Amino acid sequence: MRVLVLIVFLGVIVSLGSALVYLMRDRGNSNRMAYALTWRVGLSVALFLFVLLAHYLGWIESTGVPLA
Repeated sequence: MRVLVLIVFLGVIVSLGSALVYLMRDRGNSNRMAYALTWRVGLSVALFLFVLLAHYLGWIESTGVPLA
């Protein structure tokens, strides 16, 4: 479970980095940055929904760590 979440999170980071590279390199002349940011949003939403589903199915449990 941790490995899967880590892989998807790293995918989000890589997509964000590639969007930055496309921003600097293309200077708004192509849609590659928009596609990279679309992938980032899609991966983030999928990761969030997966964590919610895993919690609902009992694959992961909350730790009950206090916020303070």
